[in-house]
Amino acid sequence: MHKLLIATAAVALATVSTAGAADLPTKAPPMVAAAPAMTWTGCYLSGGVGYGMWNQDETESAFGLSTASYTNGGRGWLGRVGAGCDYQFNQSFVFGVFGDYDFANLKTHDYASGANFTATGLGGPPVGAFEKENRAWHAGARLGFLPYPNLMTFVSGGWTQAHFTQRDFVLLLNPAIATGVSAPDNTYNGWFIGGGTEYAVPWAGFRGLFWKTEYRFAEYRAEDLAVFVTNTGLPTGTILNDKKFVQTVTTSLVWKFNWFGGPVVARY
Repeated sequence: MHKLLIATAAVALATVSTAGAADLPTKAPPMVAAAPAMTWTGCYLSGGVGYGMWNQDETESAFGLSTASYTNGGRGWLGRVGAGCDYQFNQSFVFGVFGDYDFANLKTHDYASGANFTATGLGGPPVGAFEKENRAWHAGARLGFLPYPNLMTFVSGGWTQAHFTQRDFVLLLNPAIATGVSAPDNTYNGWFIGGGTEYAVPWAGFRGLFWKTEYRFAEYRAEDLAVFVTNTGLPTGTILNDKKFVQTVTTSLVWKFNWFGGPVVARY
């Protein structure tokens, strides 16, 4: 009988203890800090490569008389470095300003497409020359839309300046024969418009790395170039009026750093 009473008391004590433990407050799970939301606000440096093409509408005149009109152009590779700053003014839009510089090698691919004016401006065998765009700069602004937090599509536009090298003309015979006349190098001023995409690279070894791809079209103001004797610099009486158009496609890596200290951080 005593053993039964002792066993019953033990079961009762165990039941009360279990019920009391169930009523105790449970320990809250540890707090996990949310990853910082991505922002496109900040400044950046960029560098990349691309391909470009230029065309020009050229009109020749000699001693005040128009003698010929034609179109020619060139193509080649370029490198681009730049810098800028962006500001994200709500969840979906970004406004920015930027400037960049091209190291270019956009050159005439053969003599025949270099120029087609005649040796004297009044008749004679056709003439050609190599011409190359070797540098350019752009300064402007862009407006971006964010279809996703880590992807921006944008349009851009602004002012540009491009430099083209001197042309030394040859008679287009077989073989080509030097004419002894040249057109000077020149810097052209104009405007550009473009567009592209920029993507926050999630697998980058450090934060703040983006990948940008952009197309641009530039139109430059027409310039009159006086053809001169190469050795003496004396004018020949022939004037070339050149109006140039340039198209480029580039892909660049962009390193963006936040205005408020520390790189931008993406949350996916």
